Amino acid sequence: MPDFPQLDTTPWLLPLLVAVPLVLAGLIYLFIRSRRNTLQRALNEISFERLEGLIIPNADEGEIQVDQVLLTSHGILIVDVKNVQGVVFGSDKMQDWAVISNERRYTFSNPQPMLYDRIAAVRQIVQQIPVDGRLVFLDGAEFTKGVPALVCSLEELVEEFGEPDKKAANYKIEAFRPHWELLQQAATNT
Repeated sequence: MPDFPQLDTTPWLLPLLVAVPLVLAGLIYLFIRSRRNTLQRALNEISFERLEGLIIPNADEGEIQVDQVLLTSHGILIVDVKNVQGVVFGSDKMQDWAVISNERRYTFSNPQPMLYDRIAAVRQIVQQIPVDGRLVFLDGAEFTKGVPALVCSLEELVEEFGEPDKKAANYKIEAFRPHWELLQQAATNT
């Protein structure tokens, strides 16, 4: 029977092989969690109340889903969050938008028409107060050929809809509250 060479059984090698993937997994988890926390902090900063995952009546006697609806000092704000990485090519008139990153290239449907439909459906319910909407692209998305209407970053969202004087904003919020309650009554949660 042939002699096989002895393998070096270095005692630190096995723990190292186990520890490196665990550390990498932990770092990835923390990165994803920090991005989610950043989004939640921004939404909390601009909203006085928030509803998630609603289904509301639509003008065509159907229903439409709204992921995030915020009561802000500017009125009601619908937020659609887009988490894409890479250079985004899109415009108001393009049917499909493209994303080019280091790893791949892909397209997705222009999200503006659905946002306009959501805004119209909420306006139909609340009628007398301002209703707006934004497509929020998280860090990692870059518009190099111009930014389409209603598109912004988290920082721009906070800058536009944030309220530095929360006490003064409470008067506006109280005026909006009956309309907000109408929206809550018309909506069902998903």
